[in-house]
Amino acid sequence: MTATRPAKLYSPALLGLATGLARFPFDPALPLQAEARSRTCGSAVTIGLVLDQHGCIAGIGMQISACAIGQASAALLAESAAGADAGSITTTTEALERWLAGEGTLPPWSGLAVLAPAREHTGRHGALLLPWKAACMALSSGAACG
Repeated sequence: MTATRPAKLYSPALLGLATGLARFPFDPALPLQAEARSRTCGSAVTIGLVLDQHGCIAGIGMQISACAIGQASAALLAESAAGADAGSITTTTEALERWLAGEGTLPPWSGLAVLAPAREHTGRHGALLLPWKAACMALSSGAACG
């Protein structure tokens, strides 16, 4: 019987995403801003958002100090944030929290499957969730998103 090996945590795809954050620099002029820090790993993110006339994200910028898991999670958020509203960000954040806790499936946000190996590394959960929680805080003054 052959044992299956767990998926590699820091895959080339994940590391490639982490470098993609350069396309989304933080801009202090963005009107909706939040800062978040993970108590478990010390990661930190500052996020800025601008909404269109329909309340959907029209622009995003981030400054992040985190491991590659946190950076990749932030990049996945940023890459598909355009057009998302506060409800979809909140729903995705809550689904990520449930998935990390072993309940439910990975939410249908584009590209999240690359983060699947992080589920087995609880020390990385805080970094993975951090950009999502910061986005929720920026969108709702901290009222939503766990």
